[in-house]
Amino acid sequence: MDRIYNFAAGPACMPEEALVRAQKEMLNYNGTGMSVMEMSHRSPSFEEIIDGLECLVRELMGVPNNYKVMFLQGGASSQFSMIPLNLMNKNKKVDLVMTGLWTQRAYEEVSRYGSAKIVASSEDKNFTYIPELDPDMFTKDADYVHICYNNTVYGTRYTRLPDTGDAPLVADVSSCIMSEPIDVRRFGLLFAGAQKNIGPSGLTVVIVREDLLGNHMDITPLMMQYTTHTSTKSLYNTPSTFSVYMCKLVLEWLKGVGGVSEIVKINEQKAKLLYDALDGSKLFIPSVAKKDRSLMNVTFRTGNEDLDTKFCTEAAARGLDGIAGYRATKGMRASIYNAMPLSGVEALVSFMKEFEQNNT
Repeated sequence: MDRIYNFAAGPACMPEEALVRAQKEMLNYNGTGMSVMEMSHRSPSFEEIIDGLECLVRELMGVPNNYKVMFLQGGASSQFSMIPLNLMNKNKKVDLVMTGLWTQRAYEEVSRYGSAKIVASSEDKNFTYIPELDPDMFTKDADYVHICYNNTVYGTRYTRLPDTGDAPLVADVSSCIMSEPIDVRRFGLLFAGAQKNIGPSGLTVVIVREDLLGNHMDITPLMMQYTTHTSTKSLYNTPSTFSVYMCKLVLEWLKGVGGVSEIVKINEQKAKLLYDALDGSKLFIPSVAKKDRSLMNVTFRTGNEDLDTKFCTEAAARGLDGIAGYRATKGMRASIYNAMPLSGVEALVSFMKEFEQNNT
């Protein structure tokens, strides 16, 4: 069977070049006579892999020297607990901007450890926009401010970062990491589950400014302390070795196509093609305010749930898989991450036009 176009939100499509290389190296990685899945995480061969991955993250994202990079497990959701345990350590105050499911879950966890304040929310319009933010909204002595940079579920994206004053900005970048340039210096901490845009599931990337480390709460378990992992180069316990390896292959592919500065041009082209089709359609309705539309997760619907279901079913039969929206929001969602080729979006737009012609 030929490969399909996978528009799923995560685990998501990965570059074929990375998958083919992994296939070739599956039984014998770099002359070791074994798979990466079999080798010790303490071996020189694996240390070379994980060190190489960190170098690629730093190079592709422009990570300054005063930031630490960690490769952890537990998914991005584990960071909803780890972040307050490590950073909510001065005034026990955190501000959050509520833009959907992932900030809701972060708010629930932060509230366990101190005062969590929602400074702005887009819930009034079902999270279809990013709230306007003013510096005066934020708590002056907050330990940090939490945002979700790109909302995978609803398809929104920050196009302008908030001014949070002295409070470090913390951002969930799971579904947009390395899809567009990000100035790491604007943040105290960035975190991302790899399975959406830079690798397979099982790996979480955390980038944190050094001065925020070492002041975790006394109740923080050893495995939840960032310093446990920064002091051991993410090798305190057995990491997800194959996920680390696959992420490295994906980032080598990204570097090969010109890095983040080049992939963003392709991503903008793909997004424009799809949004133009939605804006010009009489059947499909884009879900998000135009100024806040995501480059990675395009959400839309017809206004008729039965017709939405029919569209998703027929799309899958055409090899356009993973189009159904999040289970709580329904409708449709096309995730067009870095690895989604332009030809995939062209095929989707072509099918959309055909479907509209046959169903109106």
